[in-house]
Amino acid sequence: MSNILETTVAGRKLKIEYGKVGMLSNCALLVSYGDTVVLTNVNASQKPREGIDFFPLSVEYEERLYAVGKIPGGFIKREGKPSEKAILNGRAIDRPLRPLFPKGYRNDVQVVCTVMSVEPDNLPEILAINAASVALCISSIPFTDPVGAVSVGLIDGNFILNPTSKEREQSILNLTVCATKERVIMLEAGGDEIPDDVMYDAIMFGFEECRNIVKFQEEAMAKIGKEKIVPELYKVAKELENEVREFSFNLIKDAMYITDKDKRNEAMDSAKSKISETFAEKYPDNSSDISDVVYRIQKEVVRNMILNEKRRPDGRSFDQIRPIGCEVALLPRTHGTGLFTRGLTQVMTVATIGALGDVQILDGIGEEEFKRYMHHYNFPSYSVGEVKPLRGPGRREIGHGALAEKALEPLIPSEEEFPYTIRLVSEVLSSNGSTSQASVCGSTLALLDAGVPIKRPAAGIAMGLVTSEDLTKEEVLTDIQGIEDFFGDMDFKVAGTEKGITAIQIDTKIKGISNECIKKSIEDARKARLYILDKINECIPAPRKELSKYAPRAYTITIDPEKIRDVIGTGGKTINRIIAETGVKIDIKDDGKVFVMSNDSIGAERALKIIDDLTREIKVGEIYLGKVTKIANFGAFVEILPGKEGLVHISKLDFARVNKVEDIVSVGDEILVKVTEIDNQGRINLSRKDAIRDSESENDEKETEK
Repeated sequence: MSNILETTVAGRKLKIEYGKVGMLSNCALLVSYGDTVVLTNVNASQKPREGIDFFPLSVEYEERLYAVGKIPGGFIKREGKPSEKAILNGRAIDRPLRPLFPKGYRNDVQVVCTVMSVEPDNLPEILAINAASVALCISSIPFTDPVGAVSVGLIDGNFILNPTSKEREQSILNLTVCATKERVIMLEAGGDEIPDDVMYDAIMFGFEECRNIVKFQEEAMAKIGKEKIVPELYKVAKELENEVREFSFNLIKDAMYITDKDKRNEAMDSAKSKISETFAEKYPDNSSDISDVVYRIQKEVVRNMILNEKRRPDGRSFDQIRPIGCEVALLPRTHGTGLFTRGLTQVMTVATIGALGDVQILDGIGEEEFKRYMHHYNFPSYSVGEVKPLRGPGRREIGHGALAEKALEPLIPSEEEFPYTIRLVSEVLSSNGSTSQASVCGSTLALLDAGVPIKRPAAGIAMGLVTSEDLTKEEVLTDIQGIEDFFGDMDFKVAGTEKGITAIQIDTKIKGISNECIKKSIEDARKARLYILDKINECIPAPRKELSKYAPRAYTITIDPEKIRDVIGTGGKTINRIIAETGVKIDIKDDGKVFVMSNDSIGAERALKIIDDLTREIKVGEIYLGKVTKIANFGAFVEILPGKEGLVHISKLDFARVNKVEDIVSVGDEILVKVTEIDNQGRINLSRKDAIRDSESENDEKETEK
C-alpha cells in the first residue's frame, strides 16, 4: 500500500509517494514537483567494507531522455555514459549528504536518482537533492538530518524561489542553496556580477525556504520512516591508540610546525617511518589503524594551531594571500595563454577560438542544446608530485572545469560582438590548494591574451574554515593551501569581478556553516579578489587589439532568410562547393546572418562574393558582367549571377544588324549586359547594346567633368 505526502513549495505541489514502486530497495520513492518526477532508490550493505579508511557513498544521477520526449542519437539509440551535467548533478547531491552520516560508518551506501519526467519549470536536479535526503531519512540507513534544497533567482531586485523556465532566462542569478534545519551546508551559484550583500541576502532567503522543506521531511520520517539500524562504526582499539599517541604526538607536532611545505613533508615522512618501525612487530596487522591515529593527530595539531594559537601552518596571517605571479603569451602558436601562480599552486590556461560551427552539441534532458563557450580542466598526477596512470577526466576534474566556466560565462562577449566559439583548457602544473580558482585567474589572462573582448577581468579565491568540536569557535582563512583544505572544515570558493560575484561553490565536512561565517567569507573573498585583479591588470590591462596571426578571422554578411536555401543548395551541394573552392568555414543562422571563418582573407572575400552573388536580387536597369553559357539561332544565354541566366536576343547583341549570333559572341565569353525586363514568369531579358551605350555615356560624363 502506497503512502502519499504533500506540501507546497513556491506555489507548486511537492509530493512523495512511498510503497508503490521498488519494493526490494531499502527505500524507493517517486518524488514529484509539478510534472517533474524523480525515482529515488537508496540501499546499504549489511556489513562495513573491510580494508578502507573512508565512507563508501555512491550517488548516481541517471538521465533518461524519455523524460523530455527524446530518442537518443547515434547508432545505438540508448543512453550511454552520463553527461557532464548528470555528473555535476550527482556531485551536487553527494556534497550536502556526505557530512551528515555518522563518523566511522564504513557500509557501502548507494543513492540512485533516476529522472523520469521533466517539466521545464521545475528543475529535476533540485528535486533530486530533496528526494535523496527524504529517501535516506525514511530508510533504515543511519541518516537522520534532513537536507532541503531550493533554487533562487533574482529579477529586478526581487528574489524568486524555484524560478520557472521563463524566469530563469530573465534572472541574473542562479543559486542553489542546501541546508539542514540549522545551517547552510552546500551552495552553488552563478551570477552576473552580483554585489556581495545581495548574494548574502539571496543565500539567507534560500536558507529560510530550505528549513520549511526540512520540516516536511521530518514529518515524513515520523509518519512512514523505518526504524534506524544501529551502525557498526569503525574505531581504533583504545590500547593501540594510546600507545601510538604517546609515542608519536611530539614527533608529529614538531613536523607539522615546520612552515616550509617540502621540509614539513620530509619531517612527516621521517616521523611516519619511525612510528611504523616502532609498532610493526607488536601490531603487524594494524597498519591502517596506526595510520588513522597519525592522521587524527596531524589534524588535531593543525586545528589547535589555527584555533588556539592563531597561526597558520605556513606562518601567514588569516587574511594573507600567498605570492601571486601572472604571465601571458607563453606558447607561440596558440591563440592565447595565461600562467597564474599563487604560492605553490600553478595553472596554465590556453585559449582557442574557432568557428561558430565548432560549438559543443548537448544531447541531454536540459533546455540548453549547445555551448559556444567551454572550459576544460586537467589535473595530472605530476601536479602533486605523484606517479599515477593518466586517465580521462573524473568527477572532480569535470566539476572544477564547470565551476571555472560558470565564473567566466557572464563576461564572455555575445555572438554578435565576437562571432567565435571559445574553448579554454586549464592545465594544473602544480597543486597546493584551490586550483579551480587559479583556473579562473589563468583563464582571464588567456582570454585577454587571445584578444577576446570580455566584459571585465575575473579572479577567484578559496576561503577555508576551522571550527571547534562544538562549533562555538571558528576561524575563517583566506587562500587556503592543501594542508588547510585537508584538515579544515570548509572549501568556500568565490569568483567574480570588481563589480560583483559570478560564481560560488561551498563544500563542508561538518554539519553546515554559520551565517556569520558565510558573511565574513564573502567579505574577505572580495578583498582578496580585488588584490588579485590588480596583479592581473599589471600583467595585461586590456584585451589585445589584434587576434593571434594563427587565429581564424570571422567575416559576416547578412542575407534574406528566404535565400538561405540558395546558399546551401540541394543536399548542401552549393555550400560544400564554396567551402571546397575557398577553404573557409561557413555558418548560417536562421535570421540570415552568415559567418565566414578563414585564416586567408582572399579566400574569405571570394566566399563572401559568391554568397552575395547567390543571394542578390536582379533588378531591371542594372548592368552585369556575365558569361555566355549557350548559343541559339535567336540569341545567347548569359549567366549574370550564379545559377541565374537571361537571354540576349539577337537583335540586342549589337547596334548593327547581326546575321549570326556566333559573329558577336562565343560560349565562354564574358560580356556586359543590361537587364531590360523580368517577365511575370521570372524570365530575364538582357541587352548587350544597351549595356555598351550606358557604359559609353558614363565614360563621356567622366571626361566632361575632368
